[in-house]
Amino acid sequence: MDVARLKQSWSAVAAHGDQVPLYFYSTLFLAHPETRQMFPTNMAGQRDRLVTALGHIVTNVDQLDRLVGFLQDLGADHRKFAVRAEHYPAVGEALIATLRHFLAEQWTEELAQDWTAAYGLVAQVMTEAAQAAESVNPPWWVAEIVAHERRGFDVAVLTLRPQYLLPFTPGQSIGVSHPSVRSWRYYSPANAPRADGTLELHVRAAPGGAVSSRLVYGTSVGDQIHLAAPVGDQLTLWSAGSSDLLLLAGGTGWAPVKALVEQVAAEGSRRRVDLYVGARSRSEFYDTDAIDKLASSFPWLTVTYVVGADPQRPGELMQAVDRALADGDWRTRHVYVCGSDEMVTHSVQALTRAGYHAGQLHHEGLGKHWYGPAWRTAVESPSTTDNSERGAR
Repeated sequence: MDVARLKQSWSAVAAHGDQVPLYFYSTLFLAHPETRQMFPTNMAGQRDRLVTALGHIVTNVDQLDRLVGFLQDLGADHRKFAVRAEHYPAVGEALIATLRHFLAEQWTEELAQDWTAAYGLVAQVMTEAAQAAESVNPPWWVAEIVAHERRGFDVAVLTLRPQYLLPFTPGQSIGVSHPSVRSWRYYSPANAPRADGTLELHVRAAPGGAVSSRLVYGTSVGDQIHLAAPVGDQLTLWSAGSSDLLLLAGGTGWAPVKALVEQVAAEGSRRRVDLYVGARSRSEFYDTDAIDKLASSFPWLTVTYVVGADPQRPGELMQAVDRALADGDWRTRHVYVCGSDEMVTHSVQALTRAGYHAGQLHHEGLGKHWYGPAWRTAVESPSTTDNSERGAR
């Protein structure tokens, strides 16, 4: 397998842009129509995922240690799309046909052998990882909605009871799908693990977001949804040791931060925790009862609300990090930031300029919220931004 030849050929194919995934999926669905049901009705985001994944695989084809871990995670996770071993040959056929089409006269027998070998390796690793995962977790959990509270026009708080216990660590994200949508989005539970196994989700309906809109506007108590295994460790407390914490939350980014506060309470540690919760206006603070209850229950927790829009200063927007930096020097603490991509980007930049080092700043990767933290960590740079639906952000 000639690695340089693989990379060069993929670069030539990728130059055709959106035409590549369009041709691939058209070929796949025409030749194997049974595969169409595994994909969402709206394929726009799916086309981006294919190109991103292939680009990452080809770019790292000569770094097997890094690539194998990525493929194992991908194979295990794809069980939630009902992908089985017998589907991989169909995908391989469509891929080879797509490469041959766009490379045209550049397509050679040697390239065909290289790509067939490369795809064979990918399929083998993903298939074996999926088989191994079967003994650990189900492809997905069925969960019943036991409470559904609208906290605003576009925000709802849902309480879910999974059919079987779904283990997770505060700060992780869980895949969520409605059976009628065939799309998955990731949300961070707004609670530490409970004895009854229930999960609390804070969901804001994103414009064009099929899953979030369905959860906010189209579900009610008694409905069932699907949950996928938890992913991500960027917002978990393990790397903070027993350090004091500064928590910055914006919008429904409060959800995982709430889980972290509950974890600190359960640990019984002597951490000091300062929490800044930001919103554009007072009416957007949708969970104040819970926040105030936590603040009154734990003397180690100090809460500050930050209203972004000031009528006396039109056009200016104060975020939680701005108020926190004005209030004190927190450089002895670990800082957790959760909110929109814009909020996280602004916060990290402001903290970095103020002398905070990367090791004490905790936040998820930015952009491409359609998949999950592990994916974004693998395939994107920290500067990437995107307004795709994330759900609990």
